[in-house]
Amino acid sequence: MSQTVIDTHVYRLRPGWRLQWEEAQQRHVLLYPEGMVKLNDSAGAILGQLDGQRDVATLVERLQAQFPEAPDGAIAEDVHAFLVDAQQQGWIQHD
Repeated sequence: MSQTVIDTHVYRLRPGWRLQWEEAQQRHVLLYPEGMVKLNDSAGAILGQLDGQRDVATLVERLQAQFPEAPDGAIAEDVHAFLVDAQQQGWIQHD
């Protein structure tokens, strides 16, 4: 089933899941009761912005400010694609 990310949606991690910086692995990981997901830098940056209060448009603005060298539209495209995948994986949810 195809899922759509809308700029006004507010996402949060699924209950019981937690984002954490793992010093030993030098990367963000997503912890859940049965295990752990190792994240790449982009995934860690995006999930780090999910606080259950910021909408997708604000999340994109914050990442564009954090990475001003990124080509126009690239961050928004990457964020939307990642959020679709993260929803399908069951990592995140929105109201």
